[in-house]
Amino acid sequence: MIDLTNESGTEVDERSLIQLGLFALTSLHVSAEAELSIQLVDEQTMAAYHEKFMGEPGPTDVLSFPMDELRPGKDPDDLSVGVLGDVVLCPAIATQQGPATGRTGQEESEYLLIHGILHLLGFDHSEPQEKAVMFGLNDQIIEAWGSSKRDDQ
Repeated sequence: MIDLTNESGTEVDERSLIQLGLFALTSLHVSAEAELSIQLVDEQTMAAYHEKFMGEPGPTDVLSFPMDELRPGKDPDDLSVGVLGDVVLCPAIATQQGPATGRTGQEESEYLLIHGILHLLGFDHSEPQEKAVMFGLNDQIIEAWGSSKRDDQ
């Protein structure tokens, strides 16, 4: 179950973010019944969260707050169920950094959503090998999502 709250003051395709979240959970063998909260916030709110929880000044693009420490299942018959946690996104920051990544603000928000979900599932990027795995998986999910959207048209 995905709950999305948009308090960012920025217009985003919320339906697409929810669909992408469900797509990612399915891809990672996490039950659609797992609870995921997506919060879209403004820069000021994100800066406050960034400082409070990470000890870093200024806004950031995405923060993740895991709850039940779920991990991806091994196959479609091994689904993780529970409270996944919260992904907090700042669409304004996503829009600002989109051009540097070659993505629109919406595409960057989608990329960051997957990044946040992967953090909730225990992935990290502090070491080069971890980074390669996490960003590779992020790219695979985004690519598969794009393909599925093209197939639906």
